[in-house]
Amino acid sequence: MAVPAPPPAEEDKEEWMATYADAITLLMAFFVLFFSFSKVDEERFDSVAEGLNKNMTSQERKSEKKDLQEDLKDIILQEGAEEAIKIGTDGVSITLELDGGAFFKPASADLTEQALPVLGSIHEQLSSPIYEHFNIAIEGHTDDEPINSIKFVSNWELSAGRASRVVRFMITKGMKNTRLKATGYAETQPKLPNRDADGVPIRDNMIANRRVVLRITRNPIYNKIRIPKFRRAETGKKVSKEIK
Repeated sequence: MAVPAPPPAEEDKEEWMATYADAITLLMAFFVLFFSFSKVDEERFDSVAEGLNKNMTSQERKSEKKDLQEDLKDIILQEGAEEAIKIGTDGVSITLELDGGAFFKPASADLTEQALPVLGSIHEQLSSPIYEHFNIAIEGHTDDEPINSIKFVSNWELSAGRASRVVRFMITKGMKNTRLKATGYAETQPKLPNRDADGVPIRDNMIANRRVVLRITRNPIYNKIRIPKFRRAETGKKVSKEIK
């Protein structure tokens, strides 16, 4: 009687490795996604939400930025300031462009009487709890006609003074100073050419270039300061070590 042949050796099946690899990949993807959400760019989130709202669903998605823009438009209409304030966006921020002649006395950083209630209404809206996490960078701009007065020796001082005056107005009304920043650009960023090809002043363009711009965004306007940490060396002296 013939001896039966031994059974064939079983193959070392490793199908479980594929399942294990898939699980690890999904877990890694989850943590990457979780980390990205922790540092979400709120301005980009609004843009994505608006795109989804238009293209992928009929359900309205709330956007605080869009709501704020609409509320500011209503304020401008209520105050009758359509000719003195232009509202728009630069792709990141809501922009309010204040006409220099309407908001400031000539060759001065003093606010006009008619500017006070308008700025007060803007402050009230931006200080409401739903918008208190928005920040405001305020820019002063002039035309290229030089100024030389006791208070302002150049357009740099005038543009910075006007931007700072709006900041101080907001602070005196109760807004936190960490939400505000003032910058003067003098005549370096004109909207329109101040002069024609022959160097002749274009008065309407020069008037348009005298402006203060508020850029309203949820992005931080100040970099975080690294605080020194002190440790005692072997000699007993304190040496500073920056926190990474």
